Amino acid sequence: MSYQVGDALPERTFGPLSRTDIVRYQGASGDFNPIHHDESFAKSAGFPTVFSVGMLQASYLATYATDLLGPTAVRRFRTRFREQVWPDDLLTCTGTVTALRTDEDSGEKVADLELVVTRQTGGVAIQGWATFAL
Repeated sequence: MSYQVGDALPERTFGPLSRTDIVRYQGASGDFNPIHHDESFAKSAGFPTVFSVGMLQASYLATYATDLLGPTAVRRFRTRFREQVWPDDLLTCTGTVTALRTDEDSGEKVADLELVVTRQTGGVAIQGWATFAL
């Protein structure tokens, strides 16, 4: 597929996020902080309930981008956590092509992307930036 600067990538939705999704990610990542699976612990820390591990949303964003452009094409991927994600949240990934250029080091033609994971509330859970070889 050919891209132009300003092109919006097709959106993709994940969820609704279940507590099982959160716990499964904890098992896969080795992050067993009880704030993500133990209701009493989360409430004692001042939260209304358990909440998702931020890297789970980052993994959804990476899956979204690599499914579109290919896992072997990733040249750079970074994220910023913006808002917590709760059980039953519906997460929508979107992206925009911000630049098409030739990488100075490799000489490859690459696309720079701005990526976002938005909750059903409109809140931004994750903001991301990526570079993919074309």
